[in-house]
Amino acid sequence: MTEEEQKQQNELAKLIERHSRQDGINDTAIPALFFIRHSKVTEPARGVYKSSFCFIAQGLKEVLLADERYQYGPADYLLSSINLPVIGQVIKASSDAPYLSFTLEFTKNQILEVLKDSGIKTTPQENAKRAMFVGQMELSMLDAIIRLARLLDKPKDIPFLAPIYIKEILYKLLQGQFGVTLAQIAMEGSSAYGIREATEHIINNSDKPLRIEDLAEIASMSISSFHRHFKEVTAMSPIQFQKQLRLHEARRLLLSESTDAADVAFRVGYESPSQFSREYSRMFGFPPRQDIKRLKEMY
Repeated sequence: MTEEEQKQQNELAKLIERHSRQDGINDTAIPALFFIRHSKVTEPARGVYKSSFCFIAQGLKEVLLADERYQYGPADYLLSSINLPVIGQVIKASSDAPYLSFTLEFTKNQILEVLKDSGIKTTPQENAKRAMFVGQMELSMLDAIIRLARLLDKPKDIPFLAPIYIKEILYKLLQGQFGVTLAQIAMEGSSAYGIREATEHIINNSDKPLRIEDLAEIASMSISSFHRHFKEVTAMSPIQFQKQLRLHEARRLLLSESTDAADVAFRVGYESPSQFSREYSRMFGFPPRQDIKRLKEMY
């Protein structure tokens, strides 16, 4: 890391810490920009990563997508081109040097707008690529991130300048190592675009029965082609994808509401409470009631 990169990184860390009110996810005055702070190593946490660009100014994090492990820190960035169920864990943090990260969510329409306005040439590709990847941070990208974060100290400038700086960040990502893969999610006719449409359908209907025929039709693919491309993009099968979404939602409901596991099981789409309990235990390591009691005592 160069001296200039270290200087920029230190400035970003100070900005994130100043604008983070507490440990956890902190909203900012810039829509779709979030600062995350943790003053200690965390337990593995399941959740859905939205389409987003994530950069760590201080600390280290590990993300699991199905059986794949992604570790990244201040020299890298993590990009998720579609919404994906993952397990995330902060593995380096302390009260003296807290984990500090910058997350910018984006939409396929924003990607499409940058492609159109910039004239970046790309064509729909038949073979979809994995929707999550770790890239190497560059000084020009870091400079754009810093300028966006600085706007939080000049709130009057946010409405005009924030969209410009966000567009610049997306432009640099599209020009980078994984630019072609990112572009595919916005290009109608590409395999990645079709799979993104199918995953959105699963996310929006995760409590309903899964019909592979319907998903293949949404993706404009044959059933065999759909299965192959879905696994390539998400690292899991459609059934596994839905199961992770259901169990994540079930855990959220059990933590936030005074309700029993059987009721939650039906609400997230399970027909059998016993099957729900077995799959919950397999994913989280404990039966629902025991897991929620443990989590509440922990926090």
